[in-house]
Amino acid sequence: MTDRTDHTQNTAERKKVTFYTLGCKLNFSESSTIARQFEQKGYKKVEFTETPDIFVINTCSVTDNADKKCRKVVREALKISPHGFIIIIGCYAQLKPKEISEIEGVDAVLGAAEKFRLLEVLDDFRPRIDAKTNKKQSTVFSGEIREVKAFNNAYSMNDRTRTFLKVQDGCNYQCTFCTIPLARGKSRSDTIANVMVSANEIAATDVKEVVITGVNTGDFGIHEGKRTERFVDLVKELDTVEGIDRYRISSIEPNLITEEIVDICAASKRFVPHFHIPLQSGNDKILKMMRRRYERDLYADRVRMIKEKMPDACIGVDVIVGFPGETEQDFLDTYEFINGLDVGYLHVFSYSERANTPAADMEGVVPNAERQRRSKMLRILSEKKKHKFYEENIGKTARVLFENDVEDGMMHGFTENYVRVRAKYDPMLINEVKEVKMTGLSDNGMMECEEIPVVYEKH
Repeated sequence: MTDRTDHTQNTAERKKVTFYTLGCKLNFSESSTIARQFEQKGYKKVEFTETPDIFVINTCSVTDNADKKCRKVVREALKISPHGFIIIIGCYAQLKPKEISEIEGVDAVLGAAEKFRLLEVLDDFRPRIDAKTNKKQSTVFSGEIREVKAFNNAYSMNDRTRTFLKVQDGCNYQCTFCTIPLARGKSRSDTIANVMVSANEIAATDVKEVVITGVNTGDFGIHEGKRTERFVDLVKELDTVEGIDRYRISSIEPNLITEEIVDICAASKRFVPHFHIPLQSGNDKILKMMRRRYERDLYADRVRMIKEKMPDACIGVDVIVGFPGETEQDFLDTYEFINGLDVGYLHVFSYSERANTPAADMEGVVPNAERQRRSKMLRILSEKKKHKFYEENIGKTARVLFENDVEDGMMHGFTENYVRVRAKYDPMLINEVKEVKMTGLSDNGMMECEEIPVVYEKH
């Protein structure tokens, strides 16, 4: 009889695993970390189309089509590997484990805590067959979210030009439209000491940019339910790490942006002049109904403060339209408020009802057609804001991190202040930071540039 341990090791050596990630930067950091666990056990990580033996699908729950996306990815996986072992993890898996387990082809569903113990929980990745029906059955490993208290550190690696470094998870805010506290639990963080270990590991690679991410990144510092550290102190420490060219803060709540944080970023050679700040509504009545922790005047004050200290800074805005009770005038208040802000772009979301959230039961439902109309108006405004911001950068010099993103003989990259630049393809530029002069806009609104030659002094 074959030894169980030997069999598991041999199985790992020949099995191929792939990851498909939906949703946020946090999900990408976690998928990458779980992938490294597989590789350390001898599994081979491959592309989705390379007939994997195991599919790990990391899901999102932010919008109402999470179910549709999940089902589509499962169908595609079965086309590629009809006998592949399909695992669903992520926020949607925590919220609707039974529903997902009933999708044809799904072998296992793992919740928020269990996903980091995937290899321990599932072991040999063999389908479970029902003895009576002789059909494959799904297995669910998902505990109550209130029991999820541990922080699992994660960062992406070898996936992109930049690394997503997870420093915080969960959220103690109770916004009426949001399922994230139900999917990820209470706010909890890594320690500064542990984050520094990860940052130095990243610095030892060829990664040029680190995106600091979390569910509520600015709330960093809560350990075992108590605040023991501050986000601003994490920023100070990360700024000392040699070998990392850039840090970008993925998103930060307006009420958590302090003058001290902005001052450090303004003086830093590593923290870039780019802030993404959720607004959600420019109308105080709607903000109150959403249970946001600020009014619009505070938001405007934060934008002014950033632009005064960092005039070239790009500021991105999240906004939701069609929240229950949002009248046409409420929406126009939001439109005019954003129009008056010195911001660079918008991420626009049409409100979608989410089960078990207070907003789903609120009166004043906005028809879907109206939500779409309002979304379109704000997306047009976003293009105008972006165009204006880009025009303001013409003639300036900037450092661009070029990516392996090639289209029609042109490659692309981002400046520190998030202007997307294109240049003639040169394989030597991939994953390199080059100083360029921004010369004008192309027909499709991309920034054109010319490289500034390096001048060597004679000795």
